[in-house]
Amino acid sequence: MDMWKFFDITHRDHILCNPMSVEKLDQLIALLNLKPGARALDIATGKGEFLVRLAERHPQMTGVGVDFSPYCIAGVKKKLQDRVPEAQLHFLEMDGAKYVPETPESFDLAACIGASWIFGGHQGTLAALRKMAAPDAWIVAGEPYWRQEPEKEYLEAIGMTRNDLGTHCQNAEAGRELGLEAVYTLVSSQDDWDRYEGLQWYAAETWASAHPDDPDVETVLKRVRDSKAAYLRWGRETLGWAIYVFRNSKIQ
Repeated sequence: MDMWKFFDITHRDHILCNPMSVEKLDQLIALLNLKPGARALDIATGKGEFLVRLAERHPQMTGVGVDFSPYCIAGVKKKLQDRVPEAQLHFLEMDGAKYVPETPESFDLAACIGASWIFGGHQGTLAALRKMAAPDAWIVAGEPYWRQEPEKEYLEAIGMTRNDLGTHCQNAEAGRELGLEAVYTLVSSQDDWDRYEGLQWYAAETWASAHPDDPDVETVLKRVRDSKAAYLRWGRETLGWAIYVFRNSKIQ
């Protein structure tokens, strides 16, 4: 089935499309002290909550959000009109890997929270964001990490290898050779993870009940139920997630 339809169904009750709490996101936004007129970029913006909240706090900023999902882009444009209609935010429906700013190294904040696969992994994401970030800019990336060594059966269940992810320490240090210094991390708790996963189970089951004749019902339920089983058996103790805040430091 269409991956964006699946994502829209399973994340319809989420405020954030990742396992981070809204309270922690607000902590992050408070830390990102943007100057008037600052420019922000959010690759794989999802529902656009990060940029919209930034604009609510910094009304003079400008921003660009990029996402491949037509469902997300349609939803975020409505959210923009409802909450910050005067904000200078622009949302583009396109592949984030193909986005090229008019001026390189021009954003005061460059983010990709939870979609490092776009750039081939965490370090590739940091390298791509750095090329779009101004000197002394904030670079923000969300990335999973192994809390403990994953069991073979778990890796097979989720279609990953051990080397696909690093540890929390490795994620935090990944930017150092690029000239990026990790200055803060926001780590998801098990409660954050349970909310993120559980809302997907809830959304899939309620959607399936409301749309019994949809041709994708069986696919949606199988994917979500298989994912639920893997999470409860292995993932809850094995997989972590964090937002990493880096500074594109002028001092090397």
